[in-house]
Amino acid sequence: MIVYQVLGLALMGLVLAGCGGSDGDELQRWMAEQRSQIRPKVAPIPEPKVFKPESYALADTVEPFSKEKLTQALKRDSSQVNANGALVAPELARRKEALESFPLDSMSLVGSMVRAGQTVALVKVNNLLYQVRPGDHLGQNYGRVTKINETEVALREIVQDAVGEWIERTAALQLQERSK
Repeated sequence: MIVYQVLGLALMGLVLAGCGGSDGDELQRWMAEQRSQIRPKVAPIPEPKVFKPESYALADTVEPFSKEKLTQALKRDSSQVNANGALVAPELARRKEALESFPLDSMSLVGSMVRAGQTVALVKVNNLLYQVRPGDHLGQNYGRVTKINETEVALREIVQDAVGEWIERTAALQLQERSK
């Protein structure tokens, strides 16, 4: 039995010695052969374009991001609106009415009635009740009453836009339901 063990160990030693004896010479030769056969193909880099400087011809004009450019554009736009702008302007010379000293959001429509064949709205401001007819002025934006019905008072206000031109806009006072 011991003889078989010694013989098995000797056989194993021979097998191991056969594997490690070449030091990878054959592998090294194969790798060198493969390297010599394969050449990388790299496309040549194109020549860079020649830079031709050009003079800046617009140095004397208005810079596109300047305030002057914005002012010119606003003047151009306002000149188109000016034709209509002369027609829209507040009546600054007339005497102000009592309801023009209050802003619209402080007013509330509480009802309407017909008096002498004309619809009259009842507007409440600071616990006081006012009668408003078409043509009356109210609000701080030169508002003029254009129409009155059971549920609303329609107004035409004249306000200034960002450029300073007078424009018209509509506003309304809606009937407020009484909460208990």
